[in-house]
Amino acid sequence: MALDTFERSAPPIFRQGLSTASKLVLLSLLSLMLMAADHRLQISQPLRAAVAIALSPLQWLSLQPARLWDLTGNYLGGVESARDAALSFEARTIAQAQRLQQVEQLSQENANLRQLLELRSSVTGASKAVEVLYDTADPYTRRVVVDRGNLAGIQAGSAVIDAAGVVGQVTRVYPLVSEVTLLTDRQQSIPVINARTGSRHVANGSPMGVGGALELKFVPSGTDMQKGDLLTTSGIDGIYPPGLHVGRISQIDRRVDASFATVHAEPTTIERGRHLLVLLPVKDWPAKPVADKTPNPPSKSKAASKPPQSANTAGGTP
Repeated sequence: MALDTFERSAPPIFRQGLSTASKLVLLSLLSLMLMAADHRLQISQPLRAAVAIALSPLQWLSLQPARLWDLTGNYLGGVESARDAALSFEARTIAQAQRLQQVEQLSQENANLRQLLELRSSVTGASKAVEVLYDTADPYTRRVVVDRGNLAGIQAGSAVIDAAGVVGQVTRVYPLVSEVTLLTDRQQSIPVINARTGSRHVANGSPMGVGGALELKFVPSGTDMQKGDLLTTSGIDGIYPPGLHVGRISQIDRRVDASFATVHAEPTTIERGRHLLVLLPVKDWPAKPVADKTPNPPSKSKAASKPPQSANTAGGTP
């Protein structure tokens, strides 16, 4: 009985095991010993290599999203840069093309101005250089507005020419601008002469054709006229100086049953020039002579040859 009262369990020290601090110390010493041994003997190198080989696919997979993001960003950035460069290049190309067109236009205008200066030196009489501003709004007429009016000395009825020939005539004059009726307007007429044959005709504006044309009316069918003949101003109207180019004959329609032929001509001027020359009317145009109604006195020779009358004859017989 007395022996049963003794406990047969292990002492408390062995039942509780090592304390936490003891475990920490032992594990620290073990880790230091392993590190020293690995540093000296390289005992963990095969294990480290095996672990690196086993983890390399995982590392590669973990890096792919970042690489894909970088590639996508670089591609999108490159596309955007290429698009910006293309737009910039296109804008520069358009600007250079516009400058080239302006240079070509300025060169053409300079050539026209030089031709006008040469023409102005060869034309006798006063003249004014003008610039076309715009076309009139009436679609049934062919008229343009120039930048000079009566304040600059422009007068109604003045002839308008360019380097190629006759353009038209000033029909309306305002203080600052003037209205020029082109030669191809249906209400415009001009006396012309065939430079080859010397025959005189009257050219009228015709709406046919894209830029308008000229028509010669009441031309006898037997008139010597060929396609390509040059028509110039005759100068008999007192408005256009003689010898200015008007047009060239482009079509001749002769009919057997008609006494007159239909003749069409193309103007020598191109209706796209901006600089024109206005010829002022001639001031000293000779006036129409007036017939003298007073009787002419008897000449001295007739008075001397007449016999003298006697007194009886003068006074009469009783």
